[in-house]
Amino acid sequence: MRALREAFYRDHLPNVSNLLATFLVFAVVIYFQGFRVDIPIKSRASRGFATTYSIKLFYTSNMPIILQSALLTQVYMISQMLYNRFPENLLVQLIGTWKPYEGTSQMMAVSGVAYYRSPPRSFVELASDPVHGLVYIAFMLGSCALFSKTWVEFSGTSAKDVARQLRDQQMVIAGYRDNEETVLSVLTRYIPTAAAFGGLCIGALSVFADLLGAIGSGTGILLAVTIIYQYFEIFVKEQQELGGLLNFNL
Repeated sequence: MRALREAFYRDHLPNVSNLLATFLVFAVVIYFQGFRVDIPIKSRASRGFATTYSIKLFYTSNMPIILQSALLTQVYMISQMLYNRFPENLLVQLIGTWKPYEGTSQMMAVSGVAYYRSPPRSFVELASDPVHGLVYIAFMLGSCALFSKTWVEFSGTSAKDVARQLRDQQMVIAGYRDNEETVLSVLTRYIPTAAAFGGLCIGALSVFADLLGAIGSGTGILLAVTIIYQYFEIFVKEQQELGGLLNFNL
C-alpha cells in the first residue's frame, strides 16, 4: 500500500496521478477543439457553389496563452534580477520575493506581485492560500480573454477583415441579403464572442492543468495539444483533397 501511495501521490518525482492528469487535459482540449459555428456561404460568381466558414471556439488558437506566457516570463525575469541585486529594497520586495524551491536551485516567488501571478501547484496549495488562487485565476482568465480579442484586431481575423475577404472572393452568407453590411453584422455576432470566450477557456484549461499537477505546465500542455491538433487537421485535409483528386481522375 505504501508503494502504491508513493507511485500515485509522491511529490518529489512525477507520479501516476500526474500522468493521468496530463492525459485528461489532452482529452479535454481535443474535445473543445470540435466546438465551432459553421456559417453557410455561397459564391456570387459561380452559381451552385456553396461551402461553410467555420468559427471555432478557439478562434485565436494558442496565441492568447503564448502572449500571456511571454508577459509572465518577462515579469518573473525582471523581478528575479531586481531581487538578486536589491533584496532589501521595499519596492523590489513588493514586485516579488524569491527563494529556492524545496532544496532545488529552481527559484519560486513567495510574496509580491510575482507570487500572485504564479500558479498554485495543487488544490491543497489553493485551499491553503485562497486569495493567491483567486487572484491568479482572475488574472489568467482576464488576460487570456484580453489578449485573444487584441490578437484578432491585429492579425487580420476580425469581423471587418473576414467580411472584406469574403467580399473580395465574391462570397456571401446564404439566407441573408447580398450586401456587405449584412455579412459584417452576422460575423460581428460570432467572432468577438468566440475570441473572448475562447481565450477565457484557454486560460481556464491552463489553470485546470496546473491544479491537477499535469506533467509540465498548463501552458506547455495547451501549446503542445493545439499545435499537434492543427498539424493533424492539415494532414487530414490534405488526404481528403488527395482522395478527391484521385476519385476525379478515376
